[in-house]
Amino acid sequence: MKLSIVVPVYNEKNTIEKILDEIRAVEGLEKEIIVVDDASTDGTVEILKRLEAKNPDIKFIYKEKNRGKGHTLKIGFEHVTGDYVIVQDADLEYDPHDYHKLIRALSEHNADVIYGSRFSGSYEDMSTLHYIGNKMLTLITNIFFGVMLTDMETCYKLMPGDFVRKVNIKSERFDFEPEITAKILKSGLKIREVPISYRGRTRREGKKISWKDGIHALFTLIKYRFFN
Repeated sequence: MKLSIVVPVYNEKNTIEKILDEIRAVEGLEKEIIVVDDASTDGTVEILKRLEAKNPDIKFIYKEKNRGKGHTLKIGFEHVTGDYVIVQDADLEYDPHDYHKLIRALSEHNADVIYGSRFSGSYEDMSTLHYIGNKMLTLITNIFFGVMLTDMETCYKLMPGDFVRKVNIKSERFDFEPEITAKILKSGLKIREVPISYRGRTRREGKKISWKDGIHALFTLIKYRFFN
């Protein structure tokens, strides 16, 4: 199996090199790594240019205008060639060594898509606001679509490459997560979850998502459940 790993990046100069090292350290996988920078302004681009010169096996894409995570992933998805695709945030909150656990679950659970659940695994340093927001959005997803997920907002969504190459992502920011979940479920693909590890970070450390993104996510769920 070939795994395409799309890494959206925006102002991650302190972590981008380490996360790429961690991805490359995962053994036993044929990996395709695609890094898409969302017009970073903190020196991240300079680091990526240096890494690009040393790592010809990694594809680096640089956007000229900042448009958000959803748009960044849309660009990245246009370049994937793998059998399966996963998104890897550049902030060290998720552990790439969990890739194997998600891949094994495809056959163990006879599933099409695997979500890595932070809430059935081990998580730490998640703020109360983010915990409640995640739980509420997951509950609404379950009610709208008749499923039993525990973590709809997880970054780790292992998806078939053929699905990713065809899906039309319209969300430009963090509302990508409910949009892609809605489109997975409406396409008839079966989602299963496995526990993963997670260590959150604060806004001071670079956390970008806010309560406003939670409101956008709610309206996105309504939009793609009832109107699209």
